[in-house]
Amino acid sequence: MRILSQLSTAQRLARNIYRSRRNRAALEARMASVTPPAPGSIEIAVYFADTRVNLYQIRQWYAPLAELARVHPVAIISRSPGTMLTLLDEAPVPAVYLRRVVDLERFVAEQPLRIVFYVNQNTKNFQMFRYSRMWHVFINHGESDKMYMTTNQYKAYDYSFIAGDAAKERLERKLWNYDLERKAIAIGRPQADHFAGALPYEPDDRTVVLYAPTWEGDRPAAAYGSIASHGEALVDALLATARHRVIYRPHPRSGVVDRSYGEANARIVAALARANAADPSAQHVFDDGAALGWQLAAADVAITDISAMVYDRLATGKPIVIARPASAEAEIDDSGYLGDCEWLTVEQAAEIVPIVDRVLTSSEAHERLQLWVERHFGDTAPGAATARFHAAVEQLIAEWRRAAAEHADDPVTSESNPFDDDIDEDAAPGEG
Repeated sequence: MRILSQLSTAQRLARNIYRSRRNRAALEARMASVTPPAPGSIEIAVYFADTRVNLYQIRQWYAPLAELARVHPVAIISRSPGTMLTLLDEAPVPAVYLRRVVDLERFVAEQPLRIVFYVNQNTKNFQMFRYSRMWHVFINHGESDKMYMTTNQYKAYDYSFIAGDAAKERLERKLWNYDLERKAIAIGRPQADHFAGALPYEPDDRTVVLYAPTWEGDRPAAAYGSIASHGEALVDALLATARHRVIYRPHPRSGVVDRSYGEANARIVAALARANAADPSAQHVFDDGAALGWQLAAADVAITDISAMVYDRLATGKPIVIARPASAEAEIDDSGYLGDCEWLTVEQAAEIVPIVDRVLTSSEAHERLQLWVERHFGDTAPGAATARFHAAVEQLIAEWRRAAAEHADDPVTSESNPFDDDIDEDAAPGEG
């Protein structure tokens, strides 16, 4: 078994090296026609050292960043050749490829950076942290009650932009000696101001149900995924009614750790295809696209796992049902919304239809939901979160100017790192 494991590891490493070299060659050819941001032009950077598998984390910020860039020039820093190729195709703000530490240092020296945003907790973030004359700000890639949301790594940042009161209370419970009042700034969910897009189906009188499960997780405490436990039963039940339309959007990492989870995912996709073949008017959707937003706004009811999708949906103020993890070891913080939400157990999965009907029509469920919407996101009126996001940025830029003036006469010391580092496609991804 050990020999087989070593052989598998060697094959994986060989594939990664080949893919990385291929991506580097493709990117080198592509970069010949790309004009980098002019020196002295970028005030805000988003540092994304991850590989393509976690691009969903930065994609969630595309629309807010594009709007922010109208006021303060923004660029995305990429350290991975594969990621950079994708960013060149889809990012709404300039992307810069800084593979080596020396490249990163040159960019920092050339640009008047005031703020650097981080959307995940990748260990490579520390290569950017050593630059002191800018604010390092954790903006995360979503609001959730995962254990990931209260990691002690929050303390590494100068500031964190959080969603609202619930996030503040969560951090207060979990983190020791964290200056919450000064370092955590509530902005709501500015992405929700951009939840729009063309629908891949023609709307009719069918009830639209979004099923958006997370991946299986890499350890028992984070085993939140429901595809293998709930997914097939609930999707089959909805497909059988002829009055529901299913939008199935699985996490892009589904099946990465557990092959059986990936197989269950494939069976759900096949079931949707069969249902559409039998009745083309059903227009069920398997959604693996990059854009996130229209699904949340279009669905009459959403079914999610414990993940950031819970709170992306909550920001719309529309009904949501959450699959309760099948594993007893999965860590659930039920002190907040998860202590008052609409749970779906494994045993209830096949009975999803009456549950969907109830959450759509119950005034009590609606009122309870609205209380949690406000607690997590504050004012969710159109444009309110975007205004808070921009106000937080202006606050930090004003503080940067004060700090820069106070330390104008300080000698500038070298912050270089003698250890260069490349980011390849087999780099450890950030947590999802």
